[in-house]
Amino acid sequence: MIKILTVIGARPQFIKAAAVSRALKKVGIDEIVVHTGQHYDANMSDVFFNEMDIRKPDYNLDINDLGHGAMTGRMLEKIEEIILQKKPDYVLVYGDTNSTLAGALAASKLHVPVAHVEAGLRSFDMKMPEEVNRILTDRVSNILFCPTQAAIDNLEKEGYKNFNVEILKVGDVMLDTLLYYRDKKSNVLKQLNLEGKRFILATLHRAENTNNPERLRSICEAINEINNKVPVVLPLHPRTKSYLANNNISLDAIITEPLGYFDMLSLLSTCELVMTDSGGLQKESYFCGKFCVTLRDQTEWVELVNADANVLAGADKKTIVQLVSDNVGRKIGFDKSLYGDGHAADSIAARLLK
Repeated sequence: MIKILTVIGARPQFIKAAAVSRALKKVGIDEIVVHTGQHYDANMSDVFFNEMDIRKPDYNLDINDLGHGAMTGRMLEKIEEIILQKKPDYVLVYGDTNSTLAGALAASKLHVPVAHVEAGLRSFDMKMPEEVNRILTDRVSNILFCPTQAAIDNLEKEGYKNFNVEILKVGDVMLDTLLYYRDKKSNVLKQLNLEGKRFILATLHRAENTNNPERLRSICEAINEINNKVPVVLPLHPRTKSYLANNNISLDAIITEPLGYFDMLSLLSTCELVMTDSGGLQKESYFCGKFCVTLRDQTEWVELVNADANVLAGADKKTIVQLVSDNVGRKIGFDKSLYGDGHAADSIAARLLK
């Protein structure tokens, strides 16, 4: 029996793993799940395992709230121990977090093949820790599961055709998950008194924004102004909450704790527009037919910008307010050809079974 060791640690990875875990189980692959603990808050972690069909972690490393070097180093050490003990056929990693890089490095140094889901993405901003993580992970991986043609193009431009690596376009596993769960019910609209009301959904957590007080203040001032016209719902990341307090920045919006997947789907399906610096939420907005104003200077999901479903606003208050005003309530079309047919996880499982 093929044995896969899956390394996850952050909210987007839980969503992706939900689809792939089902597909692995369906074809009889034995999966061992390592949760690094990178997202340790119950609302950022436990709720996903409780709601979704994600296999409960076999190991929880509880490594969090550290700098990049310390966090990645400790994860690498612990994952290496588990690989030596379990001897998997592959180590499976997702996306671009410190957990991803640690899993890939630990496996590659022990000569265990690495399979990277969501490979080939590039924002071309090396100041972003996620960009460093995804580039290094791609380079030490053996199988690169790409969600889009743009991702494959990026790898080919970087010379990956000359490397001993397999590149496969499989589609986006987050689409698989959304299609699987889209009819699940949530009471979040009632709980927030939003039934039948207009609102904008926002998230704010990327280090490029939270670690820069000037950017963070400008974005929050934009949110405050927008909220005076259309209510803004903002599930607040614990790190963002801390930075707001430390920099004495006020935020006028409907603030909630981080929400589970079904609550977020309900908000996405009924909101007027999405404002976010998240990579995953940019795609989920598109899947739900909602225009997205991205609070970043670059995005790895360039095809959404090209499809006029997403616009980059950076952190300038005036620009953000204007772009939201211009696009609030706007509906967009959904083209499945951008992200596959909703069976990316099955393609991944079929390849790993070989």
